[in-house]
Amino acid sequence: MRSFEHDTGRTRILFGQGTVERVGEELVRMGGRRALVLSTPGRAPLAEQIGFQIGRSAAGVFAGAVEHTPVEVTERAIARMRNLNADSIVSVGGGSTTGLGKALVFRSRVPHLVLPTTYAGSEVTPVLGETVDGEKVTRRATDLVPQAVIYDVELTRTLPWPITLTSAVNAMAHAVEALYGNDRNPESDRTAVEAIRVLASGLKELQSDFEKIDARADLLYGAWLGGTCLAKVGMGLHHKLCHTLGGSFGLPHAPTHAVLLPYAMEYNVTVAGNAMARTAAALGVPDAPSGMQSLIRSLGGPTSLAEVGFGVQQIREAAQLATERPYPNPRLVTLEGIIDLLGRATAGSPIEPAR
Repeated sequence: MRSFEHDTGRTRILFGQGTVERVGEELVRMGGRRALVLSTPGRAPLAEQIGFQIGRSAAGVFAGAVEHTPVEVTERAIARMRNLNADSIVSVGGGSTTGLGKALVFRSRVPHLVLPTTYAGSEVTPVLGETVDGEKVTRRATDLVPQAVIYDVELTRTLPWPITLTSAVNAMAHAVEALYGNDRNPESDRTAVEAIRVLASGLKELQSDFEKIDARADLLYGAWLGGTCLAKVGMGLHHKLCHTLGGSFGLPHAPTHAVLLPYAMEYNVTVAGNAMARTAAALGVPDAPSGMQSLIRSLGGPTSLAEVGFGVQQIREAAQLATERPYPNPRLVTLEGIIDLLGRATAGSPIEPAR
């Protein structure tokens, strides 16, 4: 099984099986003496376990992380952190918990260690998306990158299949958009292609054998690669739409990514042909947008926004929010184009292969 250590100069990466046992030593290396352990309510038992494991180095647990990092939750976590005199943070969970950890770092500049339990990839990025007054705002700063990330495949063993699937597609979305980002380069292209390939193959293997630990390791590896893409290359239409639907309409993060990715690819395919050809090759299909949708459908994932709580009456408002500020994307983003995209995605319209 994959096992390695990697130091980027900013972040120390530990990857393997049983690496969770090294949280204490990594926390000491970072200078953390009283860590606040963060999690979602569902991951509270694991957070308590990590707190017990690091003993005196644990100041306490805050198990209140939620999706889209609303500022009111961050404020409660900050108050908890100050009451406990915590000097560092350990985030245990997926993107929601990592996002809360970054929000605390943004406000307090303390060391941050992450234990990912999903395939979000945000643990290696300088990006924070938090929701303020019903709108998801993106912050980007080098200081937001955690000092250490410990990937332990054992922490993903109990991840249910629906979350496994949508979280892995979320990771693929980072790689797909990196292939047509304005600031892409040969290294980011290679990383993106490998991420798509290993994530797609890992999902197929895990579907056939849910206990296959090597498949879980491949997905975790792919998530790291996808997060690396997200850290280095600016994202486009797909991520803007997901932020809009998540922050302003409360849609679940990973399932929304899974639904929208093929439609965003279809929207850009005419002007991002090389990126789509590379994506198709990595997926092992002749056409990238339809192939991605077929893969998600074959694995039992969501294929319409209606499935995740979005209604046709919300399309125009969402399209207006998603187009009110310019952002990089291969194809010009227009209100009419996004209304059409969201209409097709809401209905789950089949994507036809390009002729």
